[in-house]
Amino acid sequence: MHFMILLFALLSAVALRMMPLPEGGSWHQRWQKALFLFVCPPLVLLMTALAVLSMGAKGKMLGLQASWFSYLLALGVVGWGLFTGVQLLTQLWQSQQRIYTLSQQMVMGKTARILEDDFPYSAQVGFWQPELVVSRGLLKTLDDIHLEAVIAHEQAHLNYRDTFWFFALGWLQMLTVWLPNTEKLWQELLLLREMRADRYATQQVDPLILAESLLYLAKAPFKSPDYCNLSFSCSIRSSRLGERIDAILIGDSDALTWGWWRWMLLFCVCLPWVTVPFHYS
Repeated sequence: MHFMILLFALLSAVALRMMPLPEGGSWHQRWQKALFLFVCPPLVLLMTALAVLSMGAKGKMLGLQASWFSYLLALGVVGWGLFTGVQLLTQLWQSQQRIYTLSQQMVMGKTARILEDDFPYSAQVGFWQPELVVSRGLLKTLDDIHLEAVIAHEQAHLNYRDTFWFFALGWLQMLTVWLPNTEKLWQELLLLREMRADRYATQQVDPLILAESLLYLAKAPFKSPDYCNLSFSCSIRSSRLGERIDAILIGDSDALTWGWWRWMLLFCVCLPWVTVPFHYS
């Protein structure tokens, strides 16, 4: 019976990931649905595995005998989750150690680590309290007005704690990279994250200046620093630049929130634990 529960959770996760993303609509609606479809399947799998582990390998459920196979399968799911989490934490620690070796400089009133490279680059790198990293090439490419727009964009990532939240989302991505549409949903969330940061920046600087800054950076040669290869490093660059610029110029005022989707997520995550009382020795 425990195996059937795990199988049902797996099929539910696949079915959720197969649901199409909304075409068009507001970016607020896109954010809610993409976040739900990205987060819910791995959490359901993890909660189901934990529920099976809590019931153990002995006893019965609805007259069906529990087995070691389902117990070990659940243990494997939880073990894989712990392994990927430790792997990401290790990468984060290594990145931060490399950043600490960079010199510091005040950039538009913000303390930044300076990357001695000619390509333009800016990012918030870290966990809950990330550090701003900018390249020497960025300082040479942009004038003060456009540099202020870039820094305002990066300040938005700090304000929303994007490095922390996208660390968790990056963990879920690694955990379920084999599920359908994982990469598509991940790229959608990355785009919406950057659009949210752009929206925050337009409250500090002229939207046209921010749009010009993005265009300048898009035209410049680019490479990602070795220590910034983590998926939650918040680069200003995006492959879907047109959508970002359109959103900047339109000036959508909707804030990105969970809305009623959070209650659906809570229901789905708690549902596996409903099976526990039906297990008996």
